[in-house]
Amino acid sequence: MNSNSNSNSNSNSNGNSTQMKAVAIPEFGGAQVLRVEQMPIPEPGPGQVAIDVAYAGANFAEVLYRRGVVDVPLPFVPGIEVSGRIRALGEGVADLRIGQMVAALTIVDGGGYAEVVVTSADLVVSLDGLGIGLELAAALPSNSTTAFLVLDRVARIQPGDRVLVHAAAGGVGSQLGQAARLLGAGRVVGTVGSEAKIETAKGFGYDEVILRDQIAEAGEFDIVVDMVGGPSRTASLDRLAPMGRMVVMGNASGAEDVTLSANHLWFTNKTVSGFNLAAFCAAFPQDAGSALRRAVQAAAQGTLRVQVQALPLEQAAEAHRRIESGQTTGKLALTVATL
Repeated sequence: MNSNSNSNSNSNSNGNSTQMKAVAIPEFGGAQVLRVEQMPIPEPGPGQVAIDVAYAGANFAEVLYRRGVVDVPLPFVPGIEVSGRIRALGEGVADLRIGQMVAALTIVDGGGYAEVVVTSADLVVSLDGLGIGLELAAALPSNSTTAFLVLDRVARIQPGDRVLVHAAAGGVGSQLGQAARLLGAGRVVGTVGSEAKIETAKGFGYDEVILRDQIAEAGEFDIVVDMVGGPSRTASLDRLAPMGRMVVMGNASGAEDVTLSANHLWFTNKTVSGFNLAAFCAAFPQDAGSALRRAVQAAAQGTLRVQVQALPLEQAAEAHRRIESGQTTGKLALTVATL
C-alpha cells in the first residue's frame, strides 16, 4: 500500500487528523511539477509497517518517476527510503514494535516524501543501540544496500578482485567504493565526470579516481559497475578481464541504449548483468532487508561513510534540480519532521 491509499487513522505526528503533508507528482514533467499536498494517512496491511517519517532520501530514481520514465499512477508520492519512528504494525509483524526508530526501504510502492509511509516489515531495520542519527539513517537504505547487493549478490566479488565504479562521487558510487573495500577487493578505481569531483571521490574508498574519458588507459577489471550508460558502457565492456562481470544499474547520462553483442560475450568469457533495486525488493524483500541491516551495521561501526546534506521537504524540487544537474556529491535527504 502506498501513500495514496485511503486511511481510517485518527491522528498523525502533528495532531489529530486523517490527513498528512506529502510532496506529490500530480503530472509528469520537470522539478516544478512537485507539489506539497494534504493526502490521506496510510494504514499498514498484513506484514506491513507504518512509519512516522523523520527524513526521506532524495535519489535519481525519484527523478525518473517524476519524468514519467517509470509508469506510476498519478498523483504519486515518490520516496524510496526513509528513517523515522514506527507508528503502527500490520497483522503478523512480530519482530518490530511501535515507537522504535528505524531505517526503511519504501521503494516498492514509494511514498517516502510524506509524514507517514507504509512498507513491508521485511524492508525495515531497527536502529536500537546503534547510535546512528536519523539523518544518516535515511541515507543508507537505497545506496548503501544497493552497493552490497550489487557487489556481493550480482557481481559475486572475490577477494583481490579489481573493481571499476562509474560516478564514484555520487550517492551510489560513494558507497560502492567503500563496500568493495569491505568485501575484499584488491584494487578499486572510480570514475567521475569532472575534475572538481576527483578529490571528493577519493574519500570514499577508492585507490584511484580518474576522469570517465580516461578509462581506456585504466587497465583490466574483474568487476565494472555502470550507472552512467552511453559510451561509458561500451568502453567498460572493453576493460573487463576474461571472466569479468559488468553490472548495469542505471543510465544517468540519458544516452540511447547500448547494444551489446552476445557473441562477443561468448568469445571473450565476459558477463553483463542488470540490477534494479525496486524489482529486487519486490521479489526478494528478506534478502534486501538483510543487505540493509548489513549497511546500517557498517555505518554504526564507522566502516561505511556517508556524506549527507538535508533540505526541508518543501524544497524537494530543489533537491531534484541538484540531482539532475549532475553536480551533487554524496547524498541529499529531505527533512520531514523532528521526532
